[in-house]
Parts: sequence; C-alpha cells; structure tokens
Amino acid sequence: MKTTMPEVNEGGKKGEEGDFVQVSSRKATKRKRAADSAVEIVNGIEGMALSQHPSAKRQNRKQAADSEFETRKVPVPSHRYTPLKDNWMKIFTPIVEHLQLQVRFNLKTRQVEIRTCKDTKDISYLQKAADFVKAFILGFEVEDALALLRLDDLFLESFEVTDVKPLKGDHLSRAIGRIAGKGGRTKYTIENATKTRIVLADSKIHILGSFQNIQLARRALCNLIMGSPPSKVYGHLRNVAARVSERL
Repeated sequence: MKTTMPEVNEGGKKGEEGDFVQVSSRKATKRKRAADSAVEIVNGIEGMALSQHPSAKRQNRKQAADSEFETRKVPVPSHRYTPLKDNWMKIFTPIVEHLQLQVRFNLKTRQVEIRTCKDTKDISYLQKAADFVKAFILGFEVEDALALLRLDDLFLESFEVTDVKPLKGDHLSRAIGRIAGKGGRTKYTIENATKTRIVLADSKIHILGSFQNIQLARRALCNLIMGSPPSKVYGHLRNVAARVSERL
C-alpha cells in the first residue's frame, strides 16, 4: 500500500493529514537582514545603512501606479524664505533626481509642496523628502538634513527649554547660554559625542539623529537646563561613549 506525503505550501501551511513540515521562516530572514545591516556615519550623524528590498520596491511601485499621486506640504516661516531661496538647488536636486519626486514652492500658501509622480519608485520616498525639507526649515544645514535621505532610522525631535523646567527672564537666558557654551563649544561637544545635530532656536531645541543617540543628547541637554555644570555633563558623556564603544 502506497503512502503519500501531505502537500505543504510555502510558509509551513498544514497538509491533508494534519502534519507540518518545518520550512525556513521569513522572520528568521528578517532578523538576519537586520543583523547584517551596518551602521553608517554621514557628515557626523550616525544611523542605519539605507536598505533596499527589490520585492518591496516592486510592490511600492505598483501601489504608486495604481493610486492617485500623494502630496506633502511643509510650511515655511518668514525668516526661512531667504535661506530656502539661497539653497533651493541643493534641496531641489536630490528630491527630483534621486527620489524621482516633484517639488515646488507655493508663493500663495508659503509652503513647499512635494508630490509623487509616475516615475516614483518607492512611495516611502515622499515622507523622506518631507522630513528632509522640514529639517532644513527648522534650521539644520542642507548637508546635515541630507542624512535623512541617505540613512535609515533617523528622526527629528523638538522640545522647549520650558518643557524641562519653567524658567523666565534671565534664568531662561542663562539656561540657553549653558546649552550653547562659549562660542557654541558645549553644543558642538554634545553633537560630536552623541553623533547628532542640534539646533538652538531661541527657547526651542531641535535634535536630528537615531533614536538612541537622540535620547543621549536630550539627557545631556536636560541636565544643563536643570543647572548641572558643563564639566559634569562632559564626564557623563565620556562614560556613555566608552560603554557604547565597548558594545560595538
């Protein structure tokens, strides 16, 4: 009497006789890809290397073709008109040539409008371009904001000095001065130690970097706001940097 093995589809589906055959799971493949992904540093900003999955690209290309064109709008405050005009070609070129998107500055609404088109290969490029423009509008240099396009796992975080401690008048000014340091030395030290970029806009603070590095930079900034001397913050950053280097 012949015995037939139950048919098993890909992914380990159940056969006719209720048996299971172990098949390589997709989760293991994803973990392997995550482990193989390297950490890169672009212009002093640390992040994960940009991953390209052909299957995802084909799917996203099909979705972009089937659905209507999507748009993102980034408002521009009046004090950023001149920097935007001076650096327009540096912003325009990577969005149009590399991401295959359409971009324009609407003079009536004072907004930068970014839109997908039939040549857009990946729908996620739209959000990357919007984050890139938003980072520049917040005050980051174009070269620093480009890291959002070249690296994965980068974020923007914003908060105010008064969110950490309710300060007013001269107390607020002194807290901002402790963050910047003489000639911006304190801010540069925190940026280099945490591999992030920091923008001080009056009482607002914007941080660009990976999730873990943003937490390190924010902790150091909060300690300065609360009144810790810069030397103590430097020592803590050195200890943290030594622990991170040991893990790597």
